Amino acid sequence: MMKRRPSKAKTGVPAQRPTHVPDRLAHIRHELRTPVVHVLGYSELLQEITEERGQPQFLPDLKRIQIAGQNLVLLINEFLAPARIEAGEIDLRYVHSELRTLLNHITGYCEIIQELAAETGQEDLLPDLQKIHLASNNFLKLVETLLVPANFTALGKPKPAANFAPQLVEPAKPSKRSDVSRAGGSILVVDDDAGNRDVLLRRLSRQGYQVTTVESGLRALDLLDKGKFDLVLLDLIMPEMDGMEVLRQVKATPHLQNIPVLMLSALDELDAVVRCIKLGAEDHLPKPFPAAILQARVESCLANKRMSDQLRKYTGWLFGKSLFSRAVAAPGSLALRRQERTVLFADIRGFTHWSESRTPEAAVAMLNRYFEDAERIWGSSSVIKTEYTGDEIMGVFPAARDAVRIAHELRVELGQLLKGFGLGIGIGLHTGPVTEGLMGGTDVKAYRFVGDTVNTASRICKEAQAGQVLLSETTSAELGSSVKSGQVFELFAKGKTEPLKVRPLIAI
Repeated sequence: MMKRRPSKAKTGVPAQRPTHVPDRLAHIRHELRTPVVHVLGYSELLQEITEERGQPQFLPDLKRIQIAGQNLVLLINEFLAPARIEAGEIDLRYVHSELRTLLNHITGYCEIIQELAAETGQEDLLPDLQKIHLASNNFLKLVETLLVPANFTALGKPKPAANFAPQLVEPAKPSKRSDVSRAGGSILVVDDDAGNRDVLLRRLSRQGYQVTTVESGLRALDLLDKGKFDLVLLDLIMPEMDGMEVLRQVKATPHLQNIPVLMLSALDELDAVVRCIKLGAEDHLPKPFPAAILQARVESCLANKRMSDQLRKYTGWLFGKSLFSRAVAAPGSLALRRQERTVLFADIRGFTHWSESRTPEAAVAMLNRYFEDAERIWGSSSVIKTEYTGDEIMGVFPAARDAVRIAHELRVELGQLLKGFGLGIGIGLHTGPVTEGLMGGTDVKAYRFVGDTVNTASRICKEAQAGQVLLSETTSAELGSSVKSGQVFELFAKGKTEPLKVRPLIAI
């Protein structure tokens, strides 16, 4: 489990209302953009819904609402920019007038659409229209609260404002659901603003994703600990624990660090966003963001996550989970070196004769069951790497004790499986020095174990009868009296000039 560390003022993202001018301006811009995000989000959703229903009569006014919302953002960025403040170019009466004009457009068109929805029996559109109306009213209250002369008395003498020409931008349409979005994904949305959470929930759910929303960083960390998510959309500025601290804890937690995190930020927070990306964030979405941009960024993050997961899976298959973890944490640990290891070989007795009368598909199906059961048995062991060659299994362990325990369980459980096919299993173990590490050419390398220890373990396995586990002299010596074994006897193995002394394992 992750240790929860309360957020402190060390991230550079203000947790409380700032007091100096640049931060006060950033706070004002942030507060004003929030209801605009709601206006844009719900107007885009309503455009999609009415287009899908074949009701074009709603679209012109919905687009006018969206354009007014876009122009609100432009006004905020234009007239509350630090450079304009420093130059003393702010005329609050002009700003109030322009903002109110756009707000009147939004509320006016919203009321027209509400009437049309009621007349045409589309009452299910009314809740979202009411949310647009509420966001517009909230924006007006913020204007009356934040944009008052007292906030700007220390910022220089106002000069006449330059003409502001609203840009009538045609809203970008989100693309149809692509193969990527149809592939689905589980997304966690973290934002302290209920309206933002609702818009993202509605938007992403319509695109085919499974969406969970939470209002705080602490709650997000708890859910990430307990659940499985493919992507996190994380607001940067939140009370108690800000987005940067949440990101830091996610990227410091091994089982969470591969989840992509998409930061949600205002334009004023770009410096903090850069720090987030350095901490491991995948990307960022500046608020407010068009639906098409949201869809593209989410699809890109999830596509990269799927590719990364596949590569990790394939690499884990080739290296083994233990070696893969080592390679990620310390690539140099895979260099060639000499080690003391216990090598286990297991082989199916009678497989060649049995497979002669079976189709290749039947033989593969049986082997897959055999390998799956073997993996389940050593899943919690200390095995460093396993390899399959035909019906033969090789496992390399750091110590004899764990290797012999696994050998005994393989004999019992795989023996029971193979008995149903009229087959058996023979197992041999030997302990000694090996050279291990990455071996191969420039383009193809594999983690290998080389040395007489490996050859000797293989020779002992070939001499083991069905249901028998044979321990070499060095393996028996390492175990001492911790296992029960039979009398020692000698094997004359192929390629060996001297006989091998072995003992059959009886019990552990």
